[in-house]
Amino acid sequence: MPTEAHRTGPAPGALLLCRAVPGAVAPVAHLLRERMQLTRAGDEWSVLVPEGGPWRDAGEPVDRVVTGWATALAVGAPWPVLALWWDADHAGFTLASGFRRPVGFVWLASGVPVGEEEAMRTFAARVGLDPVLDLQALDQLTKSDPAADARTRLRGLLAVLPRVGVSLPPELAPGEPADRLREAAALQPDSLPVEWPGWRDAVAERDTVDHSRLGPWMPWTGGPRARALALAQVAVGVPLTARGVRRRDGGLIAAGALFLAHGLLSLAYDLTHPRD
Repeated sequence: MPTEAHRTGPAPGALLLCRAVPGAVAPVAHLLRERMQLTRAGDEWSVLVPEGGPWRDAGEPVDRVVTGWATALAVGAPWPVLALWWDADHAGFTLASGFRRPVGFVWLASGVPVGEEEAMRTFAARVGLDPVLDLQALDQLTKSDPAADARTRLRGLLAVLPRVGVSLPPELAPGEPADRLREAAALQPDSLPVEWPGWRDAVAERDTVDHSRLGPWMPWTGGPRARALALAQVAVGVPLTARGVRRRDGGLIAAGALFLAHGLLSLAYDLTHPRD
């Protein structure tokens, strides 16, 4: 007899792959104010495993939430973010890079593709995959295959990503329950928890961050444009957060909150660490 899990499909979950080492990801990721586990996923990649409060406790769509997180992380640092997500009815991915519009693809739980082939080609180009050999493998994920469900599709995507340096620990398999994924991530040798430390500790942490890994345009790295950039981030974050609240869109709220956090932390750092 099928279990409830088989009838309803996997519980919602997500993995966030960042093209940066954990030490560069952590100070940006904790501004999302979501409890996550962070570990290495290759020489130049890291993976964030979220606890999943927005969809577990508030019932928000997992795809919308992680798209907001990926977008916020990508505009807050000079590296792309690939979000893999799944729920009982769908699975898919979103790639966010800088201020460009995110690109992604979706499959039904049965594995039926409902995305556009052009999106897969754009994804391959942005992440740096081979436009011929690798794209052929990705194109297969956009075709009908009765033997491949949504979880198999995500694994097929991951099978191509080692070509760009991704080496996800085998225990972190898409479709697994969030608590099991976080436990598996915590057992990795270089794993560390990521959570909001509070404003005072976050400002103090600016002194210990390797700013060269985050990019020269980051507001707390100093320079003549630091305060202007911080004010601009606050100016963008306020209406973005307000729009997310009006639409009840957790992704927009997360992106706006991260802009606000960046700007306010930078202004606070500027006040507490005056430059000569």
